[in-house]
Amino acid sequence: MDILSEIVAHKRKEVASQKELYPIKLLEKSIFFEGHPVSLKRYIQREDKSGIIAEIKRKSPSKGIINQYVSIERTSIGYMQAGASGLSILTDKNYFGGSIEDLKVARSFNFCPILRKDFMVDEYQIVEAKSIGADVILLIAAVLDKQEIEKLGTLARSLGMEVLLEVHSEEELKKVTDKIDLIGVNNRNLKTFETDVKTSKDLIDDIPSDFVKVTESGLHSPEVVNDLKAVGFQGFLIGEMFMKNSRPEKAAKEFISQTK
Repeated sequence: MDILSEIVAHKRKEVASQKELYPIKLLEKSIFFEGHPVSLKRYIQREDKSGIIAEIKRKSPSKGIINQYVSIERTSIGYMQAGASGLSILTDKNYFGGSIEDLKVARSFNFCPILRKDFMVDEYQIVEAKSIGADVILLIAAVLDKQEIEKLGTLARSLGMEVLLEVHSEEELKKVTDKIDLIGVNNRNLKTFETDVKTSKDLIDDIPSDFVKVTESGLHSPEVVNDLKAVGFQGFLIGEMFMKNSRPEKAAKEFISQTK
């Protein structure tokens, strides 16, 4: 079993447990549930922002521990002050060291769009995302069929949230539906964890023009971001590059100042 299949299998068990502990009726009573989500699409396209979606990630299956004791409050506020267009918060605990609490903390200190970064396989997780204050959810084409993407995207939209669909190949782009808002090309192969920004360049022309185009992973320098911006990408999801610094928000400020 490859790591992606392992993560998804574990996620299904985790969701089953969560459903028993926190039924949907309970999630709907959250203070965040009636809130109006903020548009990541609009923030990415704002001229006073960088297009960078700055991520908080404590660890990963490929890199191990990156920044275990990061301050969510300080880092999330610092990211936005640095000019980021939005936040990405890892909520997977087992493989990425994140938590639902991390996103709640980021939400309580920021009015910007927040992406819940997780492996979404069940409608329950969409409702849960709204209940913790997420504005955007991630759907990964590698683990969902087109019908599942349509179903999960429809529910997210009905709750006012936007949907970022992550793809890795031309084949996965065939799963694009009108129930999503942004398309992200992940330059990291989720099965081998190898990273190559050529993946984004190869797919840019195949992404329909009515979606905001995001590139993810392997964006290790402002020059790479500027290069991908020149070919048509509008959003740039960066985590590890900032998180490996003891003060991720300072790394983000310096990085963003060098992008066009």
